[in-house]
Amino acid sequence: QVQFVESGGGVVQPGGSLRLSCEASGMMFRIAAMGWYRQAAGKQRELVGSITSGGSTWYADSVKGRFTISGDNAKNTIYLQMNSLKPEDTAVYFCNARPGIPGSWGQGTQVTVSS
Repeated sequence: QVQFVESGGGVVQPGGSLRLSCEASGMMFRIAAMGWYRQAAGKQRELVGSITSGGSTWYADSVKGRFTISGDNAKNTIYLQMNSLKPEDTAVYFCNARPGIPGSWGQGTQVTVSS
């Protein structure tokens, strides 16, 4: 079983920045890539971006150029640097493997972009 703990969310004004962290524990050897996901109120969870163990990244078009994923393999931790935040980025942000492991979703961390 793999567990993920997200942190770093908060309230920020449009145009601001936040950095989220995700620490993973458990059977990490099974994971080739980790992803950041988000779920806005009343919407389905969506993949925001991902990073492989080799450092290759992928981003959704909606965040490309504004969000950056990085990782520290030694710490089993990935980060999501979010810049130029928009109100539509408001959501609960989760991390998990890519594809997501059922039963391993954490509590997430709330990001609210509002003036």
